[in-house]
Amino acid sequence: MKKIIFALFTSGVLLFSFNKPTAKTPNVVLIFLDDLGYGDLGITGALDYQTPNLDKMATEGIRFTNFLSAQAVCSASRAALMTGCYPNRIGISGALMPYSTVGINPKETTIAELLKEKGYKTAIYGKWHLGHHKEFLPLQHGFDEYFGIPYSNDMWPIDYDGKPVTDNHPKKKNYPPLPLISNNDKIEEISTLEQQGMLTARYTEKAVDFIQKNKNNPFFLYLPHSMPHVPISASPRFKGKSKQGLYGDVIMEIDWSVGEILKSLKDNGLDKNTLVIFTSDNGPWLNFGNHAGSTGGFREGKGSSYEGGQRVPCLMRWKGTVLGGVICNKLSSTIDILPTIAKICEAKLPETKIDGFDLTELLKGNLKAEPRKTFYYYYRKNSLEAVRQGDWKLVFEHPGRTYEGFQPGNDGFPGAVNEDAKYPFALYDLRRDPGERYDVQATYPKIVEALKKLADEAREDLGDDIMKINGKNNRPVGSLN
Repeated sequence: MKKIIFALFTSGVLLFSFNKPTAKTPNVVLIFLDDLGYGDLGITGALDYQTPNLDKMATEGIRFTNFLSAQAVCSASRAALMTGCYPNRIGISGALMPYSTVGINPKETTIAELLKEKGYKTAIYGKWHLGHHKEFLPLQHGFDEYFGIPYSNDMWPIDYDGKPVTDNHPKKKNYPPLPLISNNDKIEEISTLEQQGMLTARYTEKAVDFIQKNKNNPFFLYLPHSMPHVPISASPRFKGKSKQGLYGDVIMEIDWSVGEILKSLKDNGLDKNTLVIFTSDNGPWLNFGNHAGSTGGFREGKGSSYEGGQRVPCLMRWKGTVLGGVICNKLSSTIDILPTIAKICEAKLPETKIDGFDLTELLKGNLKAEPRKTFYYYYRKNSLEAVRQGDWKLVFEHPGRTYEGFQPGNDGFPGAVNEDAKYPFALYDLRRDPGERYDVQATYPKIVEALKKLADEAREDLGDDIMKINGKNNRPVGSLN
C-alpha cells in the first residue's frame, strides 16, 4: 500500500511540475553529434574513456534506448531533424557535396523558424550540411547567428594523413578548401588537422557566450558538432587523455563541451528553464576502425538501415520538470524532436505535412504512452528498405552497405566496405534479437503480412525506388534559381 501511495504521489508531483506555468518561456539546447555510435557513452558501455557530464545528464533526465535517426547519412538526417519530416519527403538524400546545387527548400519550416515566430533568439554553431550556397545557409532558415562549417569535415583537399591530396584521390583533389563561415560569409579556411582539432572548443565558446548574452530572452541553441566524423582531431588540452586513443580524446572533449553548456545554464539561472537534448545523426563509420565509434552490438553502422546505422543515443534533460533517471524504451526518432519542441514552447506546427510525433507524454514520465508506433527505414534517394511496428522489423530485399567480412582501417585510414551487398527479405523480433541475426518470418506469417500493408501505405505516401513507385506527397528540394 505504501508503495502505491508513493508512486501516485511521485506521478502527481511530476505532472504538476511539467504542466505548471513557468515564469519564462522555456529555452531549448539541441546538441547533435556526427557519427556517434550507440555504444560511445559511459552509460552505454564505452571503454577506456569516461563521459561524466553525459552520464550525469542521463541521471538528471530521460535516456531513450529505442531512438532512431531518420536516415543513416549526414544531410538526410539533418533535414529530418530540422523539419520533422522523413528526408525523402522533402527531397533531400545522402550527403550534399561541395559541388551540390541543391539544399533545404525555403518553403520548408525549420525548428528555428517556428521559434522565431515566438520571439526566440536562435543560433547554430557547428556543421549545417543542408546546402552551402547562401540561400540555403542557416540565416535564411530562421537562425540569427551561424558559425561553423557548411558540410562534412572530410570534404576538403586533404588526405587521410593530413597532407594535401595527390592524384590518387581525384575526387578529394577537386574539393575546395574547407570553409569556416560566420553568418553568411567565409572568414577562414581550415587546412590542417590541428585546426580541425580546435572546432569543438570554438563551437563551445560561441555557445556559452550566446547563453550568457540571451539569459533574459527565450532562445534556441543548436550545436551540431563536426565530430566524431572523420578526420577526427582534438585540441591540445585533450590529446592523449584517453586510454582508447584519439577517438576517446575526441569524445572526452565533446563530453567537456556538454559540461560547459550545462554549467553555463546553471550559472545564468537557466538550469530549470531549459530543455537540453543530446543525440547523433547516425551510427559509426565502422570501416575507420580505431577512429570510429561503437554500435553497442547492433548490426552494421553508418549508411545502413540496420539498427547499427540508425539506433543512436538520445538524452533529454529539463531539471525540475522532467523526472531524472528515467529509461524510456519506446520507439522514437529525430523527426519527433520538432513537434515535441513546438508543444513545449507553444509554437505553431508547420502548415505542410510532417512525420514526427509529440513526445511530451514520455517526458512527463508516462511510459505507457506510445506516440510513435511505426517507422520507415528509407535510404539512398527514396528506397524503402525496412518498416517497423513496435518491436517487429521487416527488412525488404535491397542492395546496401556492409562492413562485415572486411578488416577495418586504422589511424585515420579507412578499410574496405561493400556498398552493394545483397540483403534478403527477413523479419526480426528486436525485443529478443536486437542484433538482427535471426529471421523469423516463417514463424510469424501474420506479422509479415501486417508489415507489408504498412509498407504499402508508406509507398503510396512517399514512394519507393526499389518498387519503382512514385509517392503522392513528396515535396521538391530547394535548388539554385
